Amino acid sequence: MSPSQRLCAAIGTLLFLSRFDLGVLGEVHQDFSKCLHFFHGRTPPTGVNAAGYQPICQRFKNQYRFATAYHREHRIPLYSAYVMNATDGKRPDSAWMYEPQLAFSLASPEMKAFGTHPDQNVRESQALLEDYKNSNYTRGHLNPSMHQKPSEDRRATFTLTNVVPQRAGSNSGPWNSLEKAVRNKFKTFCEGPMYVITGAAPYANGTRRINDRVSVPEYMWSAYCCPVYKAKLPRDVRPVFPTYAAVGRNDRDSGEEIVPVNPHAKSSFRGYDVRTMALEALEDFLAQRLRMPIRLFEGRCR
Repeated sequence: MSPSQRLCAAIGTLLFLSRFDLGVLGEVHQDFSKCLHFFHGRTPPTGVNAAGYQPICQRFKNQYRFATAYHREHRIPLYSAYVMNATDGKRPDSAWMYEPQLAFSLASPEMKAFGTHPDQNVRESQALLEDYKNSNYTRGHLNPSMHQKPSEDRRATFTLTNVVPQRAGSNSGPWNSLEKAVRNKFKTFCEGPMYVITGAAPYANGTRRINDRVSVPEYMWSAYCCPVYKAKLPRDVRPVFPTYAAVGRNDRDSGEEIVPVNPHAKSSFRGYDVRTMALEALEDFLAQRLRMPIRLFEGRCR
């Protein structure tokens, strides 16, 4: 090989390696460095055992919309983190999407609408629409579209990397009421950004799945951080600032030691109650259930 041929070969190798590195360092990689602005103090939750969890900077229409810690094996997120930007508009009619880079690191960093027949790499790396069909579970948003205002931010929430199997009695009942209550607190009392982290907690004993693929959570959980709020809060609102949290039942047959059941609730919603609590109480629950010493907000939002 002549010197000029060796030089061309070396340049070609460098170009190939550069292309490979860029793919690995896309929106699905080892940390949230490209989307830290979705976390209070630009600090993701600490104490999370990184094994199995894939950080995703959720990207749509060439912009980051929120952040998700996704578990490939269970095919659901541990949590999604976002900044509240609430709207009163109708739920958008949006196509459901998936994350191409979970299937192939060199794929586009943009979430993409499902095709008719997802390829095997997509099938193995994440949940599919067919997993939820005839499952008796809804697709429960962690970052709900009602907590976003711009149209494209709302549409971006319709990715299966942002949802978990959620019972309809929870999704359209007490959990929906919680989402509205948090939105109202933001609109009424926050004078700066509200950082929200919403996630799912597994069963304490054993894993339950739909379609023998997607893990079902026993509980939903959520917490917010509003570090800048009105100086004069009503007395009954003071305990819920700057942080507050909640745990909701996703199984009406679960015990009541974590979330009690309201026997007077509407029958279709009974057993899917939500218990509000201090941030520290939620973190204690997650530490026990997930076996991780999780701290959700930098400096406890203070």
